[in-house]
Amino acid sequence: MSLQLQVQGQILTPQGWVYGTLAFDERIQSIAADMSAVDAGSAAYILPGFVDLHVHGAGGKDTMEAGDAVRIIARKHARHGTTSMLATTMTAPLADLELALQGIKPEVDKRSSGGARILGVHLEGPYINPGKLGAQPAFAHTGSLEQVRHLDAIAPIRLITVAPEMDGHLQLVRELTAIGMQVQIGHTLGTYEEGKAALENGATGFTHLYNAMSRLDHRAPGMVGAALAHAQFSEIIPDLLHVHPGAIKAAMRAIPHLYCVTDSTAASGMPDGQYMLGRQVVHKCLGGVRLEDGTLAGSTLTMDQALRNLVSIGLDLEDASKRVSTYAADYLGLNERGRLQAGSYADLVVLDRQLNLIAVYVEGEKIDLTDA
Repeated sequence: MSLQLQVQGQILTPQGWVYGTLAFDERIQSIAADMSAVDAGSAAYILPGFVDLHVHGAGGKDTMEAGDAVRIIARKHARHGTTSMLATTMTAPLADLELALQGIKPEVDKRSSGGARILGVHLEGPYINPGKLGAQPAFAHTGSLEQVRHLDAIAPIRLITVAPEMDGHLQLVRELTAIGMQVQIGHTLGTYEEGKAALENGATGFTHLYNAMSRLDHRAPGMVGAALAHAQFSEIIPDLLHVHPGAIKAAMRAIPHLYCVTDSTAASGMPDGQYMLGRQVVHKCLGGVRLEDGTLAGSTLTMDQALRNLVSIGLDLEDASKRVSTYAADYLGLNERGRLQAGSYADLVVLDRQLNLIAVYVEGEKIDLTDA
């Protein structure tokens, strides 16, 4: 039995805010309200740990590398409050994807000391539209259930991005849904009608809403229109570079469970300079990451900054917290993560009143924040 720990402050529970004490070991044991006359207005905030379903890298490492890359990425993001994440691949030749997944596999479902829990893989491509690559390399092709099964046997794929307008991909969406995979629509030139059809055939979300998809026009709503009209879940990158705050707010009014991802790259947590994103060279400068032609290529965002960005554009802290933890956990059916309640994993962050991290716990393990 591990030693029981305690933190005290303003605790965000599924029922709302409670000032009191949260006791935990690997899991949360209890949340006890304190009705004494303590000044709760100056207390630290205690929130669910952040859940990031779209992570390419950090700390100079990329998920497409072999070796210890994913472990380093998980440690870097944990120092910014991410307690669980999906290692996200790039569009690449099959041999490169196999190598990447072989590197991810040892970290999946292993309690890695000092890092975020790796929940599995987000396969972002290669089943995307070659006409809407964004920052993806030009290795897109039509997909097959057989190939996805082959990759899933190497490391578990929890989420997969597909362009549904590609030949045979509507059937692929149905097949992937039937075997229990979450399918997102992304890197797509599809029409509103094709997006709606994909949702009706089992797709459940959208990859980095607005980015790398056909735009909304009042006579041609495009894939953005399909998301705003019909989606229950969708990713969005709230670095305030990829999407204007007004567009973020519009999406929040339309999509009930819009959740945040970092789409972070190897440049996250690193100085300006040149880095790799899969097989492509990217450049970090002025807070962004871009290809040589200026195309945005992922981000340098961390989830603690995502939370602060949401609050800065007008969200209250409870709403912002759900969008960086609870909704993403719900999307993957992770009922024991993304919420602070007895029995859930002790994945939590402690923040001061300016929303700076004081402490991070991953399944009860305190993370060393000195290398943030």
